[in-house]
Amino acid sequence: MRGVTSDSRDAYWARSAVEVVSLLQSGEITPNELLDSLEDRVSEVDRHVNALPTLCFDRARRAARSCSRMDKRRGPLWGLPVAIKDSVPVAAVRTTYGSRAFAEHVPERSAGLVELIEARGGIVYAKSNTPEFEAGANTFNEVFGATRNPWDVRLSAGGSSGGAAVAVATGMAWLAQGTDFACSLRNPASFNGVVGLRPGPGVVPQGSNGVPFQTLSVAGPIARSVADCGLFLDAMAGHSSQDPLSFDGSGRRYTEAAATPRCPARIAFSADLGITAVEDGVVSICRSAVAALGGEGIDVIETHPDMREAHWAFRTLRALQFATAWAHVLDDHRNELKPEVVWNIEEGLALTAEDIVAAERARAAICARVVEFLAEYEFLLLPTAIVPPFPLEQRYVDRCAGLKFDNYLEWMAIAYAISLTACPAISVPCGLTEEGVPVGLQIIARPRAERALLSFAAFVEEMFGVYLSLPIDPRPIGGDD
Repeated sequence: MRGVTSDSRDAYWARSAVEVVSLLQSGEITPNELLDSLEDRVSEVDRHVNALPTLCFDRARRAARSCSRMDKRRGPLWGLPVAIKDSVPVAAVRTTYGSRAFAEHVPERSAGLVELIEARGGIVYAKSNTPEFEAGANTFNEVFGATRNPWDVRLSAGGSSGGAAVAVATGMAWLAQGTDFACSLRNPASFNGVVGLRPGPGVVPQGSNGVPFQTLSVAGPIARSVADCGLFLDAMAGHSSQDPLSFDGSGRRYTEAAATPRCPARIAFSADLGITAVEDGVVSICRSAVAALGGEGIDVIETHPDMREAHWAFRTLRALQFATAWAHVLDDHRNELKPEVVWNIEEGLALTAEDIVAAERARAAICARVVEFLAEYEFLLLPTAIVPPFPLEQRYVDRCAGLKFDNYLEWMAIAYAISLTACPAISVPCGLTEEGVPVGLQIIARPRAERALLSFAAFVEEMFGVYLSLPIDPRPIGGDD
């Protein structure tokens, strides 16, 4: 794998977000210098990976002028450029949701989350690629095409926050906002060797308000390190009037937690949560990582909570949410939507009251068991994804280790089972396959324990050091150079 040259390591885009913010706050660099650095990097790299299809540098430079007059104490990101997922509205910037039905859509107002990030000094300069309506863990759509994995551009970047993860991994972004319904922050983090944090519901305002009272889909940060992830979470967390379930998280100091690695006494590990198949190579890498943690004095027990209802509970509640959010689009744009989206919406429209009641009761039972489990084990560790990055042209994983999946969702079960709970989860890279592509370790914490999760994730990250190879230059097709 080709990394960036030693000469490039001093470039602003190659430095950590924490370091760059420190330079901003000391006055050693300006937001416009950072935008210049990013614009050069995007021009050089994005044609190989297609992570940031919509750029808004003119808007960003106007914001930078305002930021230079802003009180530095107003927020943690003073002048740092950030990328926003193309499923999240940004005022006066094309926002397509990865769908031909919205190909020319330009919102008048930003999502509450974007307004919060900008109020805390973030400067939006790009929209990252997403599959249509965030459906699927392979980032492709008919508006912009597919996003490629920089570790091997023949492979998938994962999804649905694939553009965000690739932008961060390649130095086209220090921080990228993503969302996670089934696995959409964690899966692309695993596939691209970066860090993706799914916070609990309400910690971060939703990226859009189409279904304001739902708790399955959340927004969160993607970054190259746990420290950078904590910094961005400090800027994202809080209340927005556009999200009635969001709450004021001021004073939680996630940056501080991420800068304080902590080793827990007792954790649990499961290779498959008892609900799916996992490729042997992924299991081997994750087991080796967990064994190394055991070597640090952590008591590791191989066990897991009972998640047996997770498949149909998640499938039912996801279908309900898709129908609520997008059924109105199906009426006028059916022929423009990809089949997985049509299937999800139609399944939601066909649900009975009994289906929904049963799914909600199953979810409640799962949540209760997981909370009880995490009272005994402070963290639960799992593979983030059941396979390493797969071929780009493959829409989704349809089989693994002899198990055939019935639909495009089922291969994500090891992540979406956790989405059913209120537990925060993070993916941290823990190793590389023989082919040289990353594998992520998923860490789940107790509800509202994002600070503890970041501290342990920082400990794990330091042990395995994959982040030290970032950012990377994309590996071209047909060669290693």
